[in-house]
Amino acid sequence: MPTPVVVSDVAKTFTMHLRGGIVIPVVEHVDFSLRAGECAVLGGPSGAGKSTILKMLYGNYGVESGQILVCHGGEYVDLAQADPRTVIAIRRDTIGYVSQFLRVVPRVSALDVAAEPLVQRGTAPDEARERAAALFVRLNLPETLWALPPATFSGGEQQRVNIARGFITDHPVLLLDEPTASLDAKNRQVVIDMISEKKQAGTALLGIFHDQDVREVVADTVIDVTQFAAAKAA
Repeated sequence: MPTPVVVSDVAKTFTMHLRGGIVIPVVEHVDFSLRAGECAVLGGPSGAGKSTILKMLYGNYGVESGQILVCHGGEYVDLAQADPRTVIAIRRDTIGYVSQFLRVVPRVSALDVAAEPLVQRGTAPDEARERAAALFVRLNLPETLWALPPATFSGGEQQRVNIARGFITDHPVLLLDEPTASLDAKNRQVVIDMISEKKQAGTALLGIFHDQDVREVVADTVIDVTQFAAAKAA
């Protein structure tokens, strides 16, 4: 599918229930599409709504209006209207996500955290761990950490577990929220190479990169989020 995601006229607001129900508009008239084999980057200043757009595409945030069409199982599904069971299936099979923060169950090893998306898709646990280990080697994560829970890891170590978890599958779409933010130059280059390989494999990527050097290397197109700024109430 050359265009696995089409976003059409999407709007998002937040309601502050502890502030008397004040409604804060965030973005509106969001229109763009993602093409297979390309990396699109959300551009704009902090607070413009980049992370909000990414979270709507993953189903973490609801949508006030508009459509998010995702090619899932050979047909387009409107993620904005999908029921929870469909959202879970889309996450398992169609849309991968590398978030800014690693959220894990306590006492689960880093290796199992990274392997979990493959296991959920039916891969044998031993094979999934082998593939996770190969990514850890590539990302220069010390082997002494693999069997440990990542909750006590440094920020950069946790992010490398997060990256391995997101890149381990062959999802047609991959969302990237600041994947290189906590990494040194050596590991930033590893992630750049991994993004390039995903593009060559036909994955459609959408990312946020505050690191300008990384953004300039990986971006095939930049989507200026400021054009979607919602009109503020007077």
